[in-house]
Amino acid sequence: MSTTSQQMGEIDRTPVQRITVLIVDDHAVVRQGLRTFLELQDDMVIVGEAANGLEAIEAAKRHQPAIVLLDLVMPKLGGVEATPQIIAVSPDSRVIILTSFGENDQVLPALRAGAQGYLLKDIPPGELVQAVREAYQGKVQLHPDVARKLMSAIAAKEPTSPPPAVEPDLTERELEVLRLLAQGLNNHEIAQQLVISEKTVKTHVSNILGKLHLEDRTQAAIYALKRGLGDKT
Repeated sequence: MSTTSQQMGEIDRTPVQRITVLIVDDHAVVRQGLRTFLELQDDMVIVGEAANGLEAIEAAKRHQPAIVLLDLVMPKLGGVEATPQIIAVSPDSRVIILTSFGENDQVLPALRAGAQGYLLKDIPPGELVQAVREAYQGKVQLHPDVARKLMSAIAAKEPTSPPPAVEPDLTERELEVLRLLAQGLNNHEIAQQLVISEKTVKTHVSNILGKLHLEDRTQAAIYALKRGLGDKT
């Protein structure tokens, strides 16, 4: 058998690049629940756990995890205070705040401290897994309720530009999608509202980002809010 035939008959056993995760929460039952579920994913591995911010810093320094799932309110040192110190000792780590608190006075400090995302503990397990994967790719992760509050807070603090008669090169359908983005709807909700497929919504969102020279849907929603396009009609 030739080398080529052997190669064709071989099974590709290239190891999957696994996302290393550090779980930080002061409740053991929460840590165990997260570990149990995340370890079911072929592309994830739990490298450590910590019960407070101080332990998290030491664990991050030791394990250099790709992702840190970090509770906000913990004894000794909370998530906001721990975030910059975790990043200092493990610069490649991406911190995702995973908490029960979604108030603006908690969100903004966490993001300013360097968190890559801010999720609430009521997030469905499948969405949490997807958020970890996307954060690993460098995408900001915000719970829909948190994103809605954050965008409203930002829009309220900045002067609103008068809405132009027509947004640059956007079709009527893209304007509809943009308005719904500004209302905090996700792709599934937009698809239901407009009676179109989620795939079509994704295409519209991609087109909007390209035409407006924006990086993500959060920027697009803030753009719309500043121009008064997020008001429900």
